[in-house]
Amino acid sequence: MNTARPSRLLALVHACAALLVAGCLLGSMSDGLVERGTAAAFGALIVLGELTRWTRAEGREAAPLGAAAALSYALLGELGGRPSGPGAAQVVAVVLAASLLGSVPHIARGRPVLDHLARRALTVAFAAVCFQPLYNQGTFRGWGTSYALLLLAILTLTSLCDAMLAAALAHARTRWPFGPLLRDELRATLGIGSAVCATGAVMALAVAVVGLWALPVFSLPLLLTQMSFRRYAAVRTTYRQTIASLARATEIAGYTPTGHARRVAALSREVGRDLGLSEAELTVLEYAALMHDIGQLSLVDPVPAGATAVLPVAQQRRIALLGGAVVRQTGVNPQVATVVERLADPCPEQPVAARIVRAVNAYEEKAREAGPGGPLKALEELRLGTAGEYAPEVVGSLARVLSREGLTSPVAG
Repeated sequence: MNTARPSRLLALVHACAALLVAGCLLGSMSDGLVERGTAAAFGALIVLGELTRWTRAEGREAAPLGAAAALSYALLGELGGRPSGPGAAQVVAVVLAASLLGSVPHIARGRPVLDHLARRALTVAFAAVCFQPLYNQGTFRGWGTSYALLLLAILTLTSLCDAMLAAALAHARTRWPFGPLLRDELRATLGIGSAVCATGAVMALAVAVVGLWALPVFSLPLLLTQMSFRRYAAVRTTYRQTIASLARATEIAGYTPTGHARRVAALSREVGRDLGLSEAELTVLEYAALMHDIGQLSLVDPVPAGATAVLPVAQQRRIALLGGAVVRQTGVNPQVATVVERLADPCPEQPVAARIVRAVNAYEEKAREAGPGGPLKALEELRLGTAGEYAPEVVGSLARVLSREGLTSPVAG
């Protein structure tokens, strides 16, 4: 786990969000709420969205219904054919109050919410500032069908800003490379993010014509989608737990030390993240690392301490091929089996995931056996072997991860 203190960027984002919300709350309290019933209706929908928020497999919080309702309120111009622009300050105040109320159960469970609330405050403020002042000045009157395109354009820009902000916050907390984080956020935006933008725009347009009755009608499909995604996330979690249980077969049989596969998988994922692998590639890498020793079950006599890195190449290749055959029988992604099968190939011919698992597995084995100062000795052995046995870029990344994470022993945690 990353023990580095949050960076100044993280503190700056939180401070900006806090000052923005404080200013909007004071402004709303001094001027009074406009259209309190409308604010309550949108606030209730945001609360519902936050209460049904779930954690995606890669650790991101997802509340598409809450996001769509918040953005729809930010782009609210008319209500049932009459002007009803709440103003940017009221939008931010209502959205953050509702988001905080909906986050109470998550806070009670100890889940972090500061980044989520900061993003919600800043992105909603961006959308509201782009729309509310100009609408209240009558700038958009008579735009016709171009008005809908304007809403979609504002929401698209808001989604891009949110993706950049999410990547920046993740980078500040984890020190993972910003580029791959931004790439993954943009890919997520093309998925559920597009549904959020479309729903937000449709709700704003529908409320302008028929009033608040449009909110439950147009939010129901997104709510059902959100519930489906939650079930999908639960299935993925169960799937991963099944793979982790299968990987423990070598430990139960006495072929590998307890926790070896879990430690190799966790460290491999960190190295893959440092090297810029995508979420899909990281998943394949993690599964391959969990099951990299499964081929040892074919051995008559266990390798001492499960240390396959010291075996002859021919025996390593036999174990890798047998392991890949076992993985293919489990129904796991075929790419995982390919990585396992190629763990003993010459380093230049291996896919990146195989290079990572090979180096991390060797590090864990060597550091475990070296006693005091084991991690440093293991890294030095890997560096000396980079001429053809271990990829230099992987060993360098491993050294960065160990330094960044403050790990002093491969068996820690």
